Amino acid sequence: MHGFRLPGTSFELDPVKGAFDMGTLIRYLDHNDALTGAEWGHPSGMGSFRVFDNIGAILAVTDWLSRNPSESTDLSPPMTIHTVLCALIKAYEIQGCFQLANAFNSVGLDHVVLVKVASTAVVSWLLGLTEPQAVDAISHAWMDGHPLRVYRHNQNTGPRKGWAGGDACMRAVHLALLTRSGQPGAPTVLSASRWGFYDALFRGKEFSLPRPFGTWVVENTLFKVVPAEAHALCAMEAALILRRGLPQSSIDLERGIHKLKIRTHAAACLIIDKPGQLNNAADRDHCMQYILAVTMLKGQQPEYHDYSDDSPWATDPIVTKLRAKMEIVEDEKFTKDYLCSQKRSMTSALSIKLPDGSWTEEICVEYPVGSPRHAETSKAVKDKIATNFSMFFESGKDKETERMISIKGDMLVRDLVDTLWRGV
Repeated sequence: MHGFRLPGTSFELDPVKGAFDMGTLIRYLDHNDALTGAEWGHPSGMGSFRVFDNIGAILAVTDWLSRNPSESTDLSPPMTIHTVLCALIKAYEIQGCFQLANAFNSVGLDHVVLVKVASTAVVSWLLGLTEPQAVDAISHAWMDGHPLRVYRHNQNTGPRKGWAGGDACMRAVHLALLTRSGQPGAPTVLSASRWGFYDALFRGKEFSLPRPFGTWVVENTLFKVVPAEAHALCAMEAALILRRGLPQSSIDLERGIHKLKIRTHAAACLIIDKPGQLNNAADRDHCMQYILAVTMLKGQQPEYHDYSDDSPWATDPIVTKLRAKMEIVEDEKFTKDYLCSQKRSMTSALSIKLPDGSWTEEICVEYPVGSPRHAETSKAVKDKIATNFSMFFESGKDKETERMISIKGDMLVRDLVDTLWRGV
């Protein structure tokens, strides 16, 4: 039997381990997207909400099935790129629609519970399970142990937030395979008195689905084109504009800024307002103050390495002093617009108090580059894809990059994965 060929490596893995590794690689490389709502997550792998996490399960299973046709059934779709995209749209829609109106964070649960549920559903389809089997598999996803959100906040922030999506993908594949082998489900997993999900973990509330399943989520997802936590992107862009407009006398930022005021929405205040000591890279990349301080000092957006322990910014005393001068406050209108299904903005507004007591003009940014409502998003996403592929291919970069960008839907998954595999 042939395993899933993990892109960028020479590893050939079973689909369960492959789903974990692929899901973790997505986060490690910051190939993320985000969707705002009552819950925060990445459908590909969802903090704002990342939806792209699900690709860890989808790619591992489709590649494995394309190499082992005997593992499929007559109900399985063909293992092509078109199927991968259909599965991704389905997973995005499941995770995203749940996220819009159901706040798992409010009961202390991490949003990757939805990665697990969405991935279990689409993996069941890929494996060719019957509808009753798929329902059983999804019931296992709901009754499974769910991670606390504690590893994303304050002194508990750590690397787990980088592999939590991969863990959810791994559980999804495992549960779908167990169900295929005959494990029965739990018909009242949500509604059972006392022991069901609603009573045990959701304070007795039932789920609300504000819209029917379709393609809305994938069409409204924010692309991460900058390595910064999504809720900080508008503030970061505003900081760059402010930085360029500062008087020459204020370019010495340590003494030239008396105070930096940030008006933003409630999600940003809750997730990335972090005063005090930052203990690791995971802490720094989820700190609005750190992101803005580095942006102001560099005069450009942060890069991946700016968050690492060996980055000069991590121990720069000026970064610490600038962070201490920042005041982050919630603007209720920004919060309302953030949650509004028609508006869906991520607004932040920044202004600086200068040493003479005067204030700069406030810079307000509603939609960052990466938002489907921003005119520069399409170009920025294509540029990121081209840059990443150019780093991957050692020779013939332009030709290989163009080929990867132009792949067709009828291409077999294994042919795409073989192009990205480092084995022999």
